[in-house]
Amino acid sequence: MKLKMALDEKKLDLRLRDRLVAEGKVTQTELNKFFKDLKDETGNYKVVDPSARLQDEQ
Repeated sequence: MKLKMALDEKKLDLRLRDRLVAEGKVTQTELNKFFKDLKDETGNYKVVDPSARLQDEQ
């Protein structure tokens, strides 16, 4: 089951999606459902200061 889920997610990967839609392998309905079902991740992030990491490495 995990393999099927991984393959389904890969079909909707931005790098492949447009080509798969053009080839008819993914429908607009599938895309709409995928976007509708995405969980709202607003606020679920961590601000990273890249310069702080550089200082740690020196």
